[in-house]
Amino acid sequence: MEFNTNIFEQFNTQWALVCAGTMEDHNAMTISWGGMGTLWGKPVVTVYVKPCRHTYQYMNDNDFFTVSFYDEAYRPALALMGSLSGRDTDKEKEAGLHACVCKDSVSYEEAAVTLVCRKIYWNDLLKENMPEEAIRHHYQTEEPHRMYIGEVVDIIRR
Repeated sequence: MEFNTNIFEQFNTQWALVCAGTMEDHNAMTISWGGMGTLWGKPVVTVYVKPCRHTYQYMNDNDFFTVSFYDEAYRPALALMGSLSGRDTDKEKEAGLHACVCKDSVSYEEAAVTLVCRKIYWNDLLKENMPEEAIRHHYQTEEPHRMYIGEVVDIIRR
């Protein structure tokens, strides 16, 4: 397994979709926060989801999730996937994305690269451990993110 990228820019400037669930019942959302590295001798991806997001319950209820990256042509689709809720609309259809099975989870046919992850750890971010600036900027009206760490079990390129 190999994925060469600028890890400091991959999430921040190119965005990604995190998706959890089954083909019959899944949800995805655009993320711009995340990291890649190693933990306990395993290749891992770390992502963050707020409790108010529809994807949150899918992340909690499933052992696997995917993180998928897209060519620049899909930026409008990712913007839409990050601005609409799966509670209210079929945002995949509106974004023109097509779900597909990826091992034990779901991704999209349009993804250039999909990291299939087995959830190995999660924890809630705590305001008492954050700088005041982060609280002011990100958590005035919503609870902090939950951090999910997934072991990368497969990398799928299209």
